[in-house]
Amino acid sequence: MSVEHMRSWKIGDVAVTRIVELWKFTDHINMTIADAEPEEVIAMDWLHPHYATPDGQQIMNFQGFVVQTPELNVMLDTCIGNGRDRFYDVFRDLNTSYIEDLGTLGLKREDIDVVLCTHLHFDHVGWNTYWDGSQWAPTFPNARYLFGKTEYAAWQEMRSHDDHGPHDVRHFIDCIDPIMERGLADLIDTDHRISEELWVEPSHGHTPGHIHLCIESNGERGVITGDLMHHPIQTALPSRPARFDMDPVAGKATRESFVEKYKDSGALVIGAHFADPTAGWIRSDGDGQRFFGVGLED
Repeated sequence: MSVEHMRSWKIGDVAVTRIVELWKFTDHINMTIADAEPEEVIAMDWLHPHYATPDGQQIMNFQGFVVQTPELNVMLDTCIGNGRDRFYDVFRDLNTSYIEDLGTLGLKREDIDVVLCTHLHFDHVGWNTYWDGSQWAPTFPNARYLFGKTEYAAWQEMRSHDDHGPHDVRHFIDCIDPIMERGLADLIDTDHRISEELWVEPSHGHTPGHIHLCIESNGERGVITGDLMHHPIQTALPSRPARFDMDPVAGKATRESFVEKYKDSGALVIGAHFADPTAGWIRSDGDGQRFFGVGLED
C-alpha cells in the first residue's frame, strides 16, 4: 500500500500513525451489523462519501498503527501480513509495502520496542512475523509482544477444535507460535499500563479478552478502538448486533458503554478499521450521537 494513505495525529506528545494494508474495502453493511440493510446506510447522510458508497455499502480499511511516545515506539495491531494462507481470498498471499511504509517514519524493524495486539484475529497479528526465507521469524526482534492473558487462553482452547471458518485458528502457526517459542511475548491483564501515556482497557465481546488502547499526554486524550467496533455507523447504533462478535451480548454492552464514555468527552477516537477520516470524535447529534471525522466536524 502506498505511503500516500498514511496519516498521523498528535495527542499531546504522543504521535499515532496509521499504516494501511487494504484501502477502502467495500462490502454489504451486514458484514458489520448483522441485521442492517443498505437503505439504513443510504439514509445516514453523514456517512457519505467517506464511509459508505451511494448504494449503501460500507467502506473500511485494514490497517495498523505506530504509536510513538517520547520513550517508546509501539506497533498496535499488525494487520494481515504478506504471503499468508487465509480463509478469505481477499487476505490471501498479500504483497504490501507495510515494512517499507514504516521506514518513512524513520523507523527500522529493530526500532520497535513494543508490539501490542488488541486481540488475536488474523488481521491484527499478521506482521508479528515475516518469512525470512526458511521460517516465520519475528518481524520486530527487539520488541516485547503483548498479548492479552485471557485472550490467549481462550484461543488456545479454540485450537482444540477444527474451526476453519471466520474464527480460523491456523494463523497461530505463523503469527503467534513463533513469538511464544522465542520467549518474546508477555501475557498481560486487561488493565495493563505500558507507559505513563499508554494503557489498555477491557472491551470483551468481539473476542474473549479484547482490549483497546488509551492515550493521555499533556492533558489531551485519545483511544484506539481495536475491533470493539468496525465502522463509524456503530457509534450511532451501538446496540445493534455485530456479526463477528464471539460473545454478542458482551459486545453490545461494550459498544454501548464505550460510546457513552467517549461521547462529548473531547477524546480523539481512532477506529481500527475506519476509512478516511480514521480519527475523530463521538458527539451528541439530535436524539443520539454519531462520529465526526477530523475535517468533517461541521
